This record gives sequence, structure tokens and C-alpha cells, in this order.
Amino acid sequence: MKKRFQKLLIVTLGCLLLSPALMAGNEQRAGSAGASELLINPWARSSGWGSANVGCVQGLEALYQNIAGTAFTRRTELIFTNSQYLVGSGINLNNFGFSQKVGEVGVLSVGVMTMNFGDIDITTEELPEGGLGTYSVSYNNIQLAYAQEFSNSIYGGMSVKIINEGLPDANAMGFALDAGIQYVTGIGKDKLGNRKRDNLRFGISMKNVGSTMKFTGDGMSFIGESEWGTNMTVEQRSAEFELPSLIKIGASYFINLDAKTTSDARMGEEATDADELISNHQLIIAANFTSNSFTRDQFHFGLEYGFKDLYFLRGGYIYEKGMFEYTERNTVFTGPSAGISVHIPMNNSGSVIAIDYSYRDTNPFDGVHTVGARITL
Repeated sequence: MKKRFQKLLIVTLGCLLLSPALMAGNEQRAGSAGASELLINPWARSSGWGSANVGCVQGLEALYQNIAGTAFTRRTELIFTNSQYLVGSGINLNNFGFSQKVGEVGVLSVGVMTMNFGDIDITTEELPEGGLGTYSVSYNNIQLAYAQEFSNSIYGGMSVKIINEGLPDANAMGFALDAGIQYVTGIGKDKLGNRKRDNLRFGISMKNVGSTMKFTGDGMSFIGESEWGTNMTVEQRSAEFELPSLIKIGASYFINLDAKTTSDARMGEEATDADELISNHQLIIAANFTSNSFTRDQFHFGLEYGFKDLYFLRGGYIYEKGMFEYTERNTVFTGPSAGISVHIPMNNSGSVIAIDYSYRDTNPFDGVHTVGARITL
């Protein structure tokens, strides 16, 4: 029964992942979707190398890239990040996530992202310069996910997101589904003692498939005057808009430049099944393709270098058609990104406190700076 359920879930995930591809990449639909905040990567590590790690992302940060990667959570993980988005625009993005291993193979995760646009002046036709005070706009996304290890080579997961966009007198709400699969190929294994690690990995992820949204509230009405000279409330209908659905397909390859097992660190004892592979110098090469339904398709390339699982350097590049031509490009991002992480071990059981940072270059504005604090138990 358990194996039958697992096969059914894998087939369901596969169907969900492939369905958006039939409608993706249509530039004629560009600009017709809403909730574009769903396309913002709020995490420091994955954004530092161009969001290229769909095939190898692991832990809580996989909530954005590929839900399947959360299945690699060891026990408990918490992350908080803050992004100074498009520096100079006054936009701040706060993001919090929590994941917990449940049972032997399952992981349950929760993520909350909020955007703050600062104080905006209230203007009217009579007072276009303001002077009536200010108002604020809030965007909030809540995500609940479950991922599972189906075998030594297949990991999968799904999540549901609640999207809310609010003004003081108008509000829009919707929901979306994400799903993802990671496949560990068994190609390019490092064997050290009794331990092995598979180096070549693939991933596929579907995002933002869900309901349409529209704004409702008092802000959609105004006081008008009838032909008889009496005042009346006129309510306008907001047009519905779709979510920016997309599909990601990626691959990654681990290169261990100086690998050993934890038994080697214990004066060369023979490796056991309890030991893990560690590396003084590790390089990960990753790339993926994003097929967008309402914007141009993108190619992501990234590198990550790790030293003793303590220090990590990342670099990435995102390319899309027309981005080098001022009259043709439709994104503020110029392509390059970079990041760094520092891990501080808490004990011998693998618990870690980490600080993550990433930078994404833009024109105009002064880039996107993301800083995160992470606890892995």
C-alpha cells in the first residue's frame, strides 16, 4: 500500500510539473499577469548564484526553488532573511521559514514573506502634491509544504501558497500550488571507505499554478452625482488577473577537490555507515532553464565553492532575450549575482548557525542586497 501511494504521488507530481509547459513562453501574454512578487527569490543563498540550483538545492531554501529539496532537511531548520529590494526604491522584503522532519522520510515546512513599500503620500485631483497624510501597501505570502524521500534517488514535494495584496481600502487574495522533483542519478560517485555521494543531479519544479485574483473593497467605489442632482455610490469592477506560473528544469554537478570521510578526521579510522562525506574544497556547477508563462524565458548559470563546510562563495548569471538592448529589455536585473555564507558549528552533531549574504545587480537602482540568519539543528 505504501509503495502504491508513493508511485501515485510521483505520477501526480509529474503531471502537475509538465502541465504548465504547454502554455509557457508566450511573449504575447507578457504583462497580463499579476502577483509578480511570486517571482522574487527572497533567500540569500540561492539568489547569490543566480537561482541556478533547482537540481541540487537542499533544506528550507528549497521552498522557492524546488520543494523537493526540503526533503533533505536533517532535523530542524529556521531561516530569516531581509532584502533591500531595488535599493533607492524604499522597498523592503522580510522572509521567514521553518522546516521540521516528520517521521523517517517526510519534512513539513512553513514560509512567510512580506513586502513593505514604505509610506506613500495620499493625493487627490485637488491636491496632487499630497499633504493629506500617507498610506501603506502590504503584500503577504504564506506557504505550507510537504516533501518526502521516496527512494535513494527520488525526492518530491508539494506546497500550497496563500497570496494577499492589500491597500487600506482594497484587497486581493488567491492561492497557488508548487510541486517539484529531484533525481539523484548515481553518476559520478565519490567513494570513500563505505560512503558514497552521487555527484550528478537533476530537478524539475512547477510554481504558481492556481486561482485568478482581483481587487475588491471600498477603494473600488466612488461618490457620483446622478442626473437628478443626488449623490450616489458607484462601484467599479476590477479585472481578474492570473498568477505568473512557470516551470524550471535544472542540473548540477558536485566536484570534490579534496574529499574525505568523518572517520578520516578521527585519526584515519575505518569508515562506517554512520560516517559522512566531507570536503575541504568543493565546487558545485549548476544550470537551469525557466519557462515563464507571462515573461521571457530565462537561463540560469551558477557556481558555488565551499571550504571545509564553513565558508562558501557563490556567483551566478541570469540571461534572457533582449536584456543587453536598452529598448528591448523588460527587466531591471542585468544578470550578475554573488553571495557568501559563513557557518559556525554549534556542536559535534551537525548543528550550525550561519550568516548568508547575496547581491543582485540592477539598472536602474542600486541592486538587491539580501542578508539572512540560519539555524540548523
